[in-house]
Amino acid sequence: MPIEAVETSRLYRQIADQLRHLIESGEFPVGSRLPSERELADKLGVSRPSVREALIALEVEGRVRIRMGSGVYVVDPPVQAIARLWSDRAPEGPFEVLKARELIESAICSDAVGLVEPADIAALDMVLEQMAASGLSSDDLVALDRSFHVALAGILRNGVLVRCVGDLFDQRISPYFRQLARYFEGPDSWRRAVAEHRAIRDALARGDGAAAREAMRRHLQNSQERFSQSFGDAGKSNGPAGAKAGPNQKNGRMTGSKRKQGEAR
Repeated sequence: MPIEAVETSRLYRQIADQLRHLIESGEFPVGSRLPSERELADKLGVSRPSVREALIALEVEGRVRIRMGSGVYVVDPPVQAIARLWSDRAPEGPFEVLKARELIESAICSDAVGLVEPADIAALDMVLEQMAASGLSSDDLVALDRSFHVALAGILRNGVLVRCVGDLFDQRISPYFRQLARYFEGPDSWRRAVAEHRAIRDALARGDGAAAREAMRRHLQNSQERFSQSFGDAGKSNGPAGAKAGPNQKNGRMTGSKRKQGEAR
């Protein structure tokens, strides 16, 4: 049997695994509310975005239900639970993906200034016009968003970069990323995204590489900040009256997770 490389478990997976164990052991019974994001982050010694990624993974599994402005509640898992989906094949977290896109696509914008042609600007304009139309579904907007970013990469006439940008963007259509977008994307955020796209387009059209790079960097940082907003967990209660106060007993204690280099904060 050949020896295979061992991948260090992603931090949000470690957090999700620990919370899943506490749920399965009855420390957090069905109907109870988990501690707030802030409390979980403090107990585990990690950032709140990492906790948020773990909670989204658990919701996709059917272990918890996130109620904006109220908290995160434990629910009965589906009959055919997909609890091991993330253990066996967990995707990169959204903050990892967005940070990678920020670095790659801002560099693309800087270099694109020397190669952009009128036809490229026209292609971007067409996408922006479609994105500004009314009555578009979320799926329509995501598809147009992808077209804009891939078209930008195409200005460099480099197939590897086009594929790289497309592949990174396609992580948005995973169940995990879609679940996160449900809470933090809407008409207002899409209007801001279109305005940010236009700022990128305008910088390219006037040949300002530094401005194009900064506009793309700011655009993708704004996405990271949007996904960093709180779910609105209220209070420090673990659930309704009579539920356990928290995982502080000997057999249900949460243990801190060591921060990894590059963790979103």
